[in-house]
Amino acid sequence: MELAVETRDKFGRDTKAVREKGLIPAELYGHGIENTHLAVDAKAFGKLYREAGENTIVTLVFGKEKRPVLIYDVQKNYLSDAVDHIDFYQVRMDEKITAKVPIEFTGESPAVKEKGGLLNTSLAEIEVEALPADLPHRFVVDLSVLAEINQSLYVKDILIPKGVRVLVDPGTAVATITEKMKEEEVVAAPVADVTEVKVETEEKKEARDQAKAATEGEEGKK
Repeated sequence: MELAVETRDKFGRDTKAVREKGLIPAELYGHGIENTHLAVDAKAFGKLYREAGENTIVTLVFGKEKRPVLIYDVQKNYLSDAVDHIDFYQVRMDEKITAKVPIEFTGESPAVKEKGGLLNTSLAEIEVEALPADLPHRFVVDLSVLAEINQSLYVKDILIPKGVRVLVDPGTAVATITEKMKEEEVVAAPVADVTEVKVETEEKKEARDQAKAATEGEEGKK
């Protein structure tokens, strides 16, 4: 996959002018290379990103140069979901890299469908090490094998392609079926007897008044 880009000389607040032209500000960096400021056609990138995602080698083309890169990071506007900025990481095809590969869940768990279980997913991606060409686009996890309550799928259950080394504990749970919590009966809290409280308060007030009167009487005799 190739993506045509161009270098840019506008930064900071000036990037607004770049976006107004239908371009996305981007940065190209990597081990042993100088950072390069780029601009990418928004429509062209959107189409490529839908197909490639963040774990496919893409060839950037600018001028007479072609560079193999990973789409390392994509920042989106939280209101419009439009892409605001892209980071490209240049790779060497003979040098292993680490990357986080997303998990794609497929199928339906019989324990959820037939036994009323609740699906809990605990991982959304798995960090791996591989040569760029061996890096998987995603890991597919089939939930249809989860037939019992309290059954789990682990990292060790995922099919890992040759040449890929998982950097996560194989015993880490990816998805688990748990039993839905039962509704507990609400126990009514005891209601205080306001009458008793009022009577008790009045009795104490009366006792205080009597004690006060007695004290004042004694002082008057003196």
